[in-house]
Amino acid sequence: MNTTEIMALALEMAGLSEVPADSAIHVPGERIRRALVGIDLEGPELLWAKEAGFDLVITHHPPGGLSALNFWQVLLRQVDLMVAYGVPFDLAQAAAAELVRENRLQNHARNYLRLPAFAKALGIAYMNIHTPLDEIGRKRLVQAVKEVSEKVSVGALVAYLRESFGEFRNAQTEIEVVVGNSQNPVGKVAVIHGAGTNGGYPVAKVLFDHGVDTVLYIHIRPHEAHRLAQEYGGKGKNLVVTGHIASDSVGINPFVEALRERELEVTPFDLVQP
Repeated sequence: MNTTEIMALALEMAGLSEVPADSAIHVPGERIRRALVGIDLEGPELLWAKEAGFDLVITHHPPGGLSALNFWQVLLRQVDLMVAYGVPFDLAQAAAAELVRENRLQNHARNYLRLPAFAKALGIAYMNIHTPLDEIGRKRLVQAVKEVSEKVSVGALVAYLRESFGEFRNAQTEIEVVVGNSQNPVGKVAVIHGAGTNGGYPVAKVLFDHGVDTVLYIHIRPHEAHRLAQEYGGKGKNLVVTGHIASDSVGINPFVEALRERELEVTPFDLVQP
């Protein structure tokens, strides 16, 4: 396989028709036989991969180049998710606006050339696949949530997620209820993943205000979780955090297996095993 075919496979598995703004082939490669795959593979990992004889390094998070500079564009997927869960379009746009602006302005401080240039100098193929693999993970989580009755407790939902995914059982982090409590009914659940990052306070707030009872994030900043707990913790609303690395692995591991089915030798690096 070559890097273009590998990216196409990720898109096919995610059900996407084009490469999202946060994913890119930074150094193309042909006749790929051995690939190192992980979540944050940067300078040290590139150097080791070259010395160890890998043909390709696939990292999840944007390491630089246009996938880093254009990352803010995929945050607009937050709007689509909110609308799908019943939030009016104009309010969804407003909830995502500050997150988009913040990430776009961070580009002025970003050294977007360093890691792609390092991979090119080493002579190793380098690509990152972010939203497609997160979309695989989001769909898997959505399906698991659908299998749980709205009448069960949040604790039962957490237990079912652990039962359903080895990534959660094997992670060194635990799924945590950071707003509400495990005895609350689950009610209507919104899985907010596959849209760049979590939506923080504004997205969870607007979801809570429009009929969602439980929001599932893979991570959230502590001060935003605290604010949500103060405002919604006593109102039967719940925020469940599943853990960043474990949740990313839920989407990446099926892709690793698909590459192996195509006779690539794939070595996972910083992934939680299923």
